[in-house]
Amino acid sequence: MAESPFTLALLAGGCAGTTVDVSLHPLDTLRTRIQSQEGFWKAGGFKGTYRGIFSAALGSAPGAAFFFSTYETMKKVIKASAGEEHWTHHSAASACGEVAACLVRVPTAVVTQNMQVGHYNSFTEAVTTTLRTSGIRGFYAGYGTTVFREIPFAFIQFPIYEAFKKTWSSYQGAETTALQGAMCGSVAGSIAGGLTTPLDVAKTRIVLEKQGEGGVKKYTGTVTTLRTIATEEGALALFRGVGARVTWISIGGFIFFGAYEKATNLLWRTNLWS
Repeated sequence: MAESPFTLALLAGGCAGTTVDVSLHPLDTLRTRIQSQEGFWKAGGFKGTYRGIFSAALGSAPGAAFFFSTYETMKKVIKASAGEEHWTHHSAASACGEVAACLVRVPTAVVTQNMQVGHYNSFTEAVTTTLRTSGIRGFYAGYGTTVFREIPFAFIQFPIYEAFKKTWSSYQGAETTALQGAMCGSVAGSIAGGLTTPLDVAKTRIVLEKQGEGGVKKYTGTVTTLRTIATEEGALALFRGVGARVTWISIGGFIFFGAYEKATNLLWRTNLWS
C-alpha cells in the first residue's frame, strides 16, 4: 500500500484515537488513581470510572490526528532525505508525531485526570478553574514530562511495530491485514508501555498536584519528580499502575492500530486520494 497522504492519515488517526479513548476510559481512570499521590481508594477506587470521559473523547480525535498526520508526513520527508530505510527513521518520525500530539493531549490530560480523581465535578468547572488559577499555562502542566515519556515510548514502540509488520508481510507474501497490524501494535505497545511507566507516574503526579502553601509545588520537573517519588516512597513506587498501563496499552494498541489500518483501507477505497 502507498504511503498515506496527510489528510487521509489525519482522518484515520482521528477515528482510531476516539475509538480507543472512549472504549478504554474506565481502565485509564483506574491507572490514574493508582498513580495518584493520595492513593487508589482516596482518589475514588472503583467508583465513577467514567468521570472525565467527555474531555477524553473531545481531545482524542485531534490528538491522534495530529500524531498520525505528522508521523506519516515525517516518514516521507526523512525517507526522501536519508535514502535507504532504517529503523531510526520510524522512531524519529514518531517522536515528531508525539511532540505535535502533546499540544492537544496534555491539556486534555490535565482536565481528564483531575476529574478522574475527583478534583473537579464537571468539565466546565475543570476548565474555568484551571484557567482562572493558572491561566493557559495551567493546561500545559507536565508538557515537558509528557514529551519525555512519549519520545522514548515512540523510539521503542514504532520500530517494533513496523518491524513486526514488515516481517509478517514478508513471511506471508502479502500486506498485513488490519487484524495482523493490530496484533503488532498491541505487542509493541505493551513492551514500550512497561519500560516507560516511571515517566508516566511522574507525569501523573505533576498534572494532579495542587499548589501548597505559598504557591510552592512539590513536583516541578521530570528528574526532580522521579527523585522525590523514589526517595519518599521507594523505587517500586515509580512502577505504580504498570499492570493497568500495560493492559490499557496492549488492548488499546490492538484497537488503535486495528482501527487505523481499517480506516486507512476504507478511505483508500473511496479513491479520493488516488
